[in-house]
Amino acid sequence: MTESTIAALATAPGRSGIGVIRISGPMAVSAATSLCADMPDLPPRKAVLASWLDADGEVLDQGLMLYFPAPHSYTGEDVVELQGHGSPVLMRALLSRLFSLGCQPAKPGEFTRRAVMNGKMNLSQAEAVIACIDAATVRAGKQAQKQLQGLFGRRIEALMETITDIVAHIEATLDFAEEEIPDLYYETLAQRTRRELIEPIEVLLHSASFGERLFDGATVAIIGAPNVGKSSLLNALAGYDRAIVSEIPGTTRDVLEIDFEVEGIPVRLADTAGLRDVDDYVEREGIRRAEKIATQADAVIFVADATRPESWHLPQQATLRVMNKTDAATSSDWPEGFIAISVHTGAGMDHLKQALASHLADMDISAEDVFVTRERHRQALQQALHDIRAGLACLTGEAELDIAAAQWRHAYHALGEILGLGDVEHILDRVFSSFCIGK
Repeated sequence: MTESTIAALATAPGRSGIGVIRISGPMAVSAATSLCADMPDLPPRKAVLASWLDADGEVLDQGLMLYFPAPHSYTGEDVVELQGHGSPVLMRALLSRLFSLGCQPAKPGEFTRRAVMNGKMNLSQAEAVIACIDAATVRAGKQAQKQLQGLFGRRIEALMETITDIVAHIEATLDFAEEEIPDLYYETLAQRTRRELIEPIEVLLHSASFGERLFDGATVAIIGAPNVGKSSLLNALAGYDRAIVSEIPGTTRDVLEIDFEVEGIPVRLADTAGLRDVDDYVEREGIRRAEKIATQADAVIFVADATRPESWHLPQQATLRVMNKTDAATSSDWPEGFIAISVHTGAGMDHLKQALASHLADMDISAEDVFVTRERHRQALQQALHDIRAGLACLTGEAELDIAAAQWRHAYHALGEILGLGDVEHILDRVFSSFCIGK
C-alpha cells in the first residue's frame, strides 16, 4: 500500500458522452465525498448519484460514483470512480478540485503499477493491459486477454518451479551423498532439463516472431515490372480501390500504402512504382523509393504477369513470388516457386494470404496458443535458455554440480524478471513509461 492518493482521467481525452475520473489511495473516499453537497454513503460496488461542487459550492457536474474498497479493487487500494459528462472542461475542473483536496496527479501507468505492487497482478499481466488497449486486430486482442488472465505467467511460473526443484535436488544430493554419484544420475538430470526446461522455452521463443508481430505489425512491399497487376493486387487485398489501375505504364509513381490484416497480423502494404529503366525524373524517383522500401520491408511480394515472360525476372529481395493473370495465360510453363493467382477472378488469393501469414509468423499459427508478444519477454527467455544450457554443459561430475546449480539460479532470476519478481525497479520504470495516464 502507498500513502499518496492519485487521480486521473481514465477515459480518452476529448469530448465524449461520458468521462470517468479514477481515484486510488487512502484518501479516495474522503476526496470524492468532499466534492458533494451532502456527504453520501458509498456502499461498495453500487452506483450512487451525486452532484459535484467547485470550491465556491456551485455545481460543476452531476453523475455516478462507484466505490471499490481495498483490497477488492483494480489497484488493491480504495478506489472511487466518478462517471460524469465527458466535457474536457468539466473533467479538468473536477480533477483540479480533487488536487486541491490533496490528491496527486497520476503518472503514466500508475494505477496498474500499484496493482502490481499490491499483488493484484504480475508484471506480464500488467503489460497485457496495455496490449489490450493497443491491439489492432481481434486476434491480438484475444491474445492480450489470455495474457491478462495469467496464462503466459503460469507458463513462466511452471518453468521457475521446475528450476527450483532441480536445484534443490542437486543440493540435497551434494549435502547427503555418502558415496560417488553414479553416471546415471547425471544422464537422468540432463534428460529432465531438456524435456522440462529447454524444450518448453524453445517452443515459447519460436512463437515470438508471430506474437510480436501481432502487436508490432509488419511492412510488406509489392514490387514488379509495370502493368503486372501490383496496384490491382493492393486493391484486392484492401477490399476497396485505393490505387489507380491503368494499362498505361508508370501510372504508379509514388509509394501507396494501405493497412489490412492477415491471420490477425496488422500489415502495412506498400504498392510501388513498376521497376524499369526510364528517363522521366518523377518516375525514376518513384522507382528509387520502391527499391528502398523493398530493402526495409519484412516481406516483399514480387508480382509477375503470366502472359509476359519478360516480367518473370526475379529480383534478389523477393520473399514471395506471385504469378498474376493466370486466367489469361495460354500455358503454365513459368518457373517453379510462383503462387498462381488471378486478381481478376480471385483465384489463388487465399493461398497467397496464407503464404504471407506463414512467412511473417515463421510457425504454425493454426492453434490459438499463448505466444511471446514482447521483446522484453523474448530477451529474458533467451537469457534463461543460455544459462540453462550452460548449466547442462557442467553435468560431467560432482565438482561441477555446484556450477550447474548456480547457472540455473541465474536462469530462475531471468524468468522472474518477466513476472516482476526480485529487484526490478528499473524494469518497472521502463514498462510503465509506455502506459497512458489514467491506466
